[in-house]
Amino acid sequence: MLQLKLLVLTLIWWSYNNFHAYGAVENSQTNLLNKGCSAYNASNLRSFFANMNETFESLRAQISNDKNRHFAVEDKARGEVLTYAMFQCRNYLSKTECLACFNTATSQIRNCSAANGARIIYDSCFLRYESDRFYDETNEPGGGVSCGNTSSTVTGFRVAVQQVLMELQEATPKIKGFYAATKTPVVGGSAIYAVSQCVETAIKTNCLNCMQVAFNNLQRCLPNTDGTAYDAGCFMRYSTTSFFADNQTIDIAPFLKQGGSRKKWGIISGVVGAVLLLLLLIAWRWYGKSKGVHRGDILGATELKGPVNYKYNDLKAATKEFSAENKLGEGGFGDVYKGTLKNGKVVAVKKLVLGKSSKMEDDFEGEVKLISNVHHRNLVRLLGCCSKGQERILVYEYMANSSLDKFLFGHRKGCLSWKQRYDIILGTARGLAYLHEEFHVSIIHRDIKTANILLNDDLQPKIADFGLARLLPEDLSHLCTKFAGTLGYTAPEYAMHGLLSEKADTYSYGIVVLEIISGQKSTDVKVDEDDSEYLLQRSWKLYERGSHLELLEEAIDPNEYDAEEVKRIIEIALLCTQATAATRPTMSEVVVLLKSKNSVEHMRPTMPVFVGTNVMTREGNSTSSSNATASISIASAR
Repeated sequence: MLQLKLLVLTLIWWSYNNFHAYGAVENSQTNLLNKGCSAYNASNLRSFFANMNETFESLRAQISNDKNRHFAVEDKARGEVLTYAMFQCRNYLSKTECLACFNTATSQIRNCSAANGARIIYDSCFLRYESDRFYDETNEPGGGVSCGNTSSTVTGFRVAVQQVLMELQEATPKIKGFYAATKTPVVGGSAIYAVSQCVETAIKTNCLNCMQVAFNNLQRCLPNTDGTAYDAGCFMRYSTTSFFADNQTIDIAPFLKQGGSRKKWGIISGVVGAVLLLLLLIAWRWYGKSKGVHRGDILGATELKGPVNYKYNDLKAATKEFSAENKLGEGGFGDVYKGTLKNGKVVAVKKLVLGKSSKMEDDFEGEVKLISNVHHRNLVRLLGCCSKGQERILVYEYMANSSLDKFLFGHRKGCLSWKQRYDIILGTARGLAYLHEEFHVSIIHRDIKTANILLNDDLQPKIADFGLARLLPEDLSHLCTKFAGTLGYTAPEYAMHGLLSEKADTYSYGIVVLEIISGQKSTDVKVDEDDSEYLLQRSWKLYERGSHLELLEEAIDPNEYDAEEVKRIIEIALLCTQATAATRPTMSEVVVLLKSKNSVEHMRPTMPVFVGTNVMTREGNSTSSSNATASISIASAR
């Protein structure tokens, strides 16, 4: 009987939407980009469908009654049943075209049936409804990019598109209504048409963040002639095909740093300034050499100056000839020493062990230049380098609180509060997201572990050793390479087959999160009744039983944390450690999930795989015996 009622209600809602879809014309730009349905059904279907019908009717009325209206929100409540809805179409559409896209969206979104949330995104518009308020959200899991199939042969096309998108990224959050459309001529007689749009209920900061993610995603499309990036609260597209009329462009110059009529003179003055600056630098270098200036005594390289070239003897003296008493630890690729420069500044000095055949040795200076330009509050700053004979040395900022593993497994075990642990979890995710998606070249760390997460004076995390990671190829495909990492933290596809992608870092990050929460090493076996388990196996078993909180380290004060928040973060960690790389979230998605207060139950993790031996190898140089092998263990709750 209940099933019959559900069927009847579904048919009523379907009929209602089709009845109101009168006159719907399929728009030529109604190309489906993304569709998603909640995994949970509404609790009260009668009230839910009634709310849904009313919100859709109100959205349609708002768009119909104002010819310049392209955005609408509506919410309805019946008792405890709440329904929120949002619709947006691109501002270059006419009212008829906008309504046609709305009718298509309402017709197709009904396929989600009784789901308490759904989203559908087209080139021309998007429609979303939820049982919770979402109007200010912009970056959510499910965003992505769609690229055209034709590659441009026009010289300078890639640079031209990047400049267009960069200007849209900057201008859109500053424009009222968060919408921009531009046409930019390029050499060869063609033009680049581009639009960008955020939901009008977003805040400026969230719009900017969403634009930045869209900009980064569209880099994957170049040099193709068409690309579209979409997310929960923003949209960005470029094309050499005119998908809107020339008279619908917007002058975004006033919203750029060099705006209006001053832009031309700003460019001219910039060129003149650059020439003068170059002359000054040449004169300064000549003067410095003639006066015997020691650049190696300067702390803190700038983007203009690049990494500092330290003198070997200065670093040798700073570390007391690399003495054992100044040794901070043995990290990947070499040992780290505490050094005090002549000016009194304290630094961390890393002596690299590259191996004779290492490509890193050949590309050392280029790698250092690239990585010294990485600036993020959750990444250790590379200050400079030194080359002398076969010696290769890196100089980093010094972290007085050492590494995270000392607080989890060493003499300071148990002293971190829940708030401090959460900040470390979030900060580490932000640092990785920057490396993967926000720096102009995507960098994969390859060896994320607690020993490579350093803590500053405020116990904020800074990821170390990313400077020695290999760079992701331009085609963004996986890379077959020799294994270089720490088993116990390493993704199975990388440890066993050498398949490297950003998702390998995601897996390692998930293991680190479980260690932060539990205070247990990933490779330590914990005896539980008659069974013994590694950390990942234990975490999965507790998750399946719904006993998440048993994973928490006993030293954490129960009054300090919210149980639901802890459960949510454990589930996020398990999402990161799923066996298949494609199912793991990106690190930018992890940041969004961590900051959200909503449950992640609709994103149920699948069973992880654990690489169960703690053998560290360096590229071309294994520190273990030649017979050591990596074993795979399925993390099941046996």
